[in-house]
Amino acid sequence: MARRRKRAVPHVNHERWLVSYADFITLLFAFFTTMYAISTVDAQKMSKMVASMQLALKGDTGPAMPVPLTVGLPQPVMPPRLDSLVDLRQQLAARLQHQIRQGNVEIGVDSRGLVVSIREAGSFASGSAELSDGARALLTDIAAPLLELSQPIRIEGHTDDTPIRTSRFRSNWELSTARATQVISYLQNELGLPAARLSAAGYGEFHPRVPNASPAARAENRRVDLVILNAATSTAEEPASATR
Repeated sequence: MARRRKRAVPHVNHERWLVSYADFITLLFAFFTTMYAISTVDAQKMSKMVASMQLALKGDTGPAMPVPLTVGLPQPVMPPRLDSLVDLRQQLAARLQHQIRQGNVEIGVDSRGLVVSIREAGSFASGSAELSDGARALLTDIAAPLLELSQPIRIEGHTDDTPIRTSRFRSNWELSTARATQVISYLQNELGLPAARLSAAGYGEFHPRVPNASPAARAENRRVDLVILNAATSTAEEPASATR
């Protein structure tokens, strides 16, 4: 008699529920992703952030334009106002275009923020910290839009590497610091910028823009920079004491 073959017992899969569970989780993820995508985003704030990043990364390649943002539901059209360093650069470039063409002023961007560089020629006599009439008029043009913002402003004095020793200034350190202080005094006392937004620094000949290899290069290094600090630099600065 032939031996009867034992029939194999079918395997029961006790984990089939995981397939349905995974499908359910996938559908939930897709649902909430869709809900997030169609939710309202504050386009105004996002636009300012994008414009600030553009300003910091673009370098000195001409006025940067704010990036329009159209995420979410339609946003009301807001009237244009001066509320960022991008706007400030555009306005200053328009106000100072004659001085820029003459080479007396340069406007650029670096990691600190917006830099308005005023050449010594026409602004200060050689070896002097007294503002010329032309420098006062130039600072008046620069200060008008600065009053609309709240960013701190650092005034930096720079010289070339030619040694100086006069009855008033014994070194380029003293001359560069005195020039920065004179600019601050005029901005505060004559043009109404709040003192708490201003600071002064004198770098002497130690932060040249170009090597002091020729008279033209030395002239380029003799300057006063108005640095309108961006948010990152402002945050890194020592905070002002609270007003009592």
